[in-house]
Amino acid sequence: MNLFKKPVVFLIIGMTFFSCNKKETAFSDPLITNRDTTVNPATDFFNYANNGWFKKNPISSTDSNNGIMRTVIDTINGQIKSICEKSAKDESAVKGSNKQKIGDFYASGMDTIAIEKEGLTPLNSEIKKINEVKDVAGLINSIAHLQTVGVNPAFSFYVSQDDKISTKYALFFVQGGLGMGQRDFYLETDKRNTEIRKAYQSHLKTMMRFMGEEESTAAKSASTILKLETELAKSSRKLELLRDPIKNYNKLSVTQFNTLTPNVDWKKVIPVLGIAKADSVIVGQPEFFRALDKTLKTYSIEEWKIYLRWTLLNSYASYLNKGVEKESFKFYSTVMNGVSTQKLRWKRVVENTDQYLGDLVGQVYVSDYMPKGVKEKLLEIGNNIRDVFAEHIKKLDWMSDATKQKALYKLSKIVMKLGYPDKWKDMSQLSIDRKSYCTNAMQANIWDYKYMANKYGKPVDRNEWVMQPQTYNAYYNPSNNEIVIPACNIIVPGYEGRMPDDAILYGVIGGSFFGHEITHGFDDQGSQYDEKGNLNNWWTSEDLKKFKAKTKLIVSQYNKFTILGKNVNGDATQGENIADLGGVIMGYEAFQKTEQYKKKEKINGQTPDQRYFLAYAYSWMVNRRDESKINQITTDVHAPEQFRINGPLSNIPEFYKAFNVKKGDKMYQPDSLRVVIW
Repeated sequence: MNLFKKPVVFLIIGMTFFSCNKKETAFSDPLITNRDTTVNPATDFFNYANNGWFKKNPISSTDSNNGIMRTVIDTINGQIKSICEKSAKDESAVKGSNKQKIGDFYASGMDTIAIEKEGLTPLNSEIKKINEVKDVAGLINSIAHLQTVGVNPAFSFYVSQDDKISTKYALFFVQGGLGMGQRDFYLETDKRNTEIRKAYQSHLKTMMRFMGEEESTAAKSASTILKLETELAKSSRKLELLRDPIKNYNKLSVTQFNTLTPNVDWKKVIPVLGIAKADSVIVGQPEFFRALDKTLKTYSIEEWKIYLRWTLLNSYASYLNKGVEKESFKFYSTVMNGVSTQKLRWKRVVENTDQYLGDLVGQVYVSDYMPKGVKEKLLEIGNNIRDVFAEHIKKLDWMSDATKQKALYKLSKIVMKLGYPDKWKDMSQLSIDRKSYCTNAMQANIWDYKYMANKYGKPVDRNEWVMQPQTYNAYYNPSNNEIVIPACNIIVPGYEGRMPDDAILYGVIGGSFFGHEITHGFDDQGSQYDEKGNLNNWWTSEDLKKFKAKTKLIVSQYNKFTILGKNVNGDATQGENIADLGGVIMGYEAFQKTEQYKKKEKINGQTPDQRYFLAYAYSWMVNRRDESKINQITTDVHAPEQFRINGPLSNIPEFYKAFNVKKGDKMYQPDSLRVVIW
């Protein structure tokens, strides 16, 4: 999901709260049944804790992975399906109402007869505009216009808070325009990426055939698109280099931006982007735009038009006829992630309805599916974790008192948004009907873009949520110094209808949830923002040097992890790895304050410590296809899930004691290599 911001989104997990009945009958405890006791926990805790579940629940042919996240998302999608179907059947729904829009969007997506009949006609007006381009000025205007209708050719543009002045919105121009997403797919020469490029060129040819091109013409077009995108990839920064907020913050006047790209007059282009007037912009990667400027002349107008038509078709492939949709699935799901079978139609349409009408669906979701008291319970646990974090900061032996006071102040100012927003987005201007699925998606994209663009020049709304309550995800936003936890993250499979014990509460919600997100405020990126959300160095030079030495240690540790012969990118994943380590430690220390921990009573043969670490492992119980694992390492700032468990736990002495980890075991790290940051 595009949040119009640098990496601020981090997966989390949650649970359902119900009253606890003392006479409750025995139930199957997932922490026990999920285990594979043939695996030594001191060798591979990820598989010890979860492989029993993996053996009984193979990955479906319709998915790239399976596990706790897939299970919860399937539950949520089932609930959203009910909302969609009820809305679609409600003939009394008032035109313009939430129910009418949800019902009509869903119904249009399920009407495959109408979708097949209209073919590519929903794109005709945009194709016509592209075909009318005659020169570079018209080309860059076309690129800008397409940004406003949900297509992102050549570069990416968004409006968001200025990293150094968080009270103001700024215009951001960043690298983009790659059909395969990441530069490595175009430039790496290993067997896997070479095969992907070959499959991509075949995919491009097929898609251009759908646009009416003859066989030989389509082949040439595919070659042109791949060459052009490869040029963009060559000037794109690597994933790990995008993590530095200072180096990716380059504020220029519009005149300076024009100087950077002599072939583009941004004073004329910015109004096409829906911004009446701007004095300055923030250019994420100046070298990319310098190279793009040259490419505008290196490739002919006709070649650029081929590329633009492709990006338009690719952006809306999921909403078009069966042939286009299946071909898109074949490349992006089968080739890239190893998924052989498409999900059922209703599942795809439910996900798309939720994607575009999330705030409307969310209002019904909260009313129908959110248990009472969730906000209060989450706030209780969140405050407990924050208190433990404060205690930790005070005890740090590597940080000076001056920096500690600033860290504590920032921690105290973290805003916790829980459950759902107090005010929903006003989507009354969005028009949806049952005539065209693709047109509905385009109208929703246009509305969403206008909503974003209209922020420019207005006061920053710090109450805004950029996720919906039914989104199984969470984020820390450094510009607001806030964590946001949507309502659906209260679901934990296996504990429906009963109150989990505190080991579960703090292993999952405390560690992988609040502890993780709060720590993001103090990871390699978040630590560069102050309590007001501004990029502002609040560290002493000596403390910053010590902090960076510790982050280098965790980078080195994760660089050594390999999967299918490919190393984890420790630099690109360091923020998440720091947050995982901080989260599991903070959750554990908060758990130590509970009565369950103090009594030292066993539950189902497990000590409190054992249950806590098993619960933490449950929160990242995800099994992936090999293709998905490789794709994750290439494109994701999160390490593969097995290392999100084995990595942080290998640094914790209490884990060693709980599961008898000794020198020589795979989970063992010598004292000199154990990472302790927060």
